[in-house]
Amino acid sequence: MRDVVAHVRPWYGERFALATVIGTFRSAPRQPGASMAVSSDGAVVGSVSGGCVEADVYAVAEEVIRTGVPVVRRYGISDDDVFAIGLTCGGLLDVLVEPVDPASYPEFGAVADAIESGRPMAVATVVTAGERLGRRLVIGPSALDVAGGLGDAGLDAAVVQDALAMLGSGSTAIREYGVHGECGRSDVAVFVQALTPPPRMFVFGAIDFAAAVARVGKFLGYHVTVCDARGVFATRARFPEADEVVVDWPHRFFAGALDQVDRRTALCVLTHDPKFDVPLLQVALQTDAGYIGAMGSRRTHFDRLSRLRAAGVTEDELARLTSPTGLDLGARSPEETAISIAAEIIASRSAASARPLSTTTGRIHGELIAT
Repeated sequence: MRDVVAHVRPWYGERFALATVIGTFRSAPRQPGASMAVSSDGAVVGSVSGGCVEADVYAVAEEVIRTGVPVVRRYGISDDDVFAIGLTCGGLLDVLVEPVDPASYPEFGAVADAIESGRPMAVATVVTAGERLGRRLVIGPSALDVAGGLGDAGLDAAVVQDALAMLGSGSTAIREYGVHGECGRSDVAVFVQALTPPPRMFVFGAIDFAAAVARVGKFLGYHVTVCDARGVFATRARFPEADEVVVDWPHRFFAGALDQVDRRTALCVLTHDPKFDVPLLQVALQTDAGYIGAMGSRRTHFDRLSRLRAAGVTEDELARLTSPTGLDLGARSPEETAISIAAEIIASRSAASARPLSTTTGRIHGELIAT
């Protein structure tokens, strides 16, 4: 829902329909949690499949707006009906289409507030056909911060426990339970969507390449911070797309921001000046950041490694450093270089090969590495 909440919040006074991908199989184009919304007057935002099934989802959404009854629809292509509405990629997609209005979804305002403020929250919705379909729990960062209900106290308790764990890892998936929350049963399926804050991208070095990286990072959905010790360069005017522009020594600032770092975090060290990047990388390489890249020539890279070894950085820690940063795309301009860095970050999230798809086999849409 994160991708549509800013658009749909003004619709909340009247009923609208929210379509959410709850399950994917094989080469489905969107991940669980991708959303599309349809207003009472027919406006649409978001996407659940990149265009394959949106027309039918739109029709289902209109029906849900009219009836107020949630629906789960599966899309795919069968061998005996290749002209059926489905995914040309050959995958399968399960979509929940639910009504949203003050009566059916009283917690929506709190969920929207959490998304916009960056406060972690999970939404757990029953997606098994029957009278419980569409019932939901909204779970904040603690077991005391719960609203709604799934129709059974035992089920509620089991889902809250799982949802809190999924919030901690930022994962979104369907979980199955017995009717009273028993483990090892599949009577009730519950879609748990972890609405965690956006991943962080830290860009160090207020140069023209950093401005391009900040723009691309913001486009990819990162919360982008640009940091440089030189106040004349680290200005809001030079980095309007960044969420934060910090004037401080990089290592000192980053050491104070470690609570914002997890496996989704990307660090782009673009200073290629040892007095800045060596102390910074000493700190960064001891964190859980998923991507740590440093810009520079081959000569700069080898000099940087020598300095880091001399500073006590271990070989295992150095193995986490991606340097020179970026894929070999022939990039020269700041914008091209930013694309090559972003492409490498995307590939690293799923351990993809970063080879041309025309030279690979198997699934196109790989699984993201668990966070």
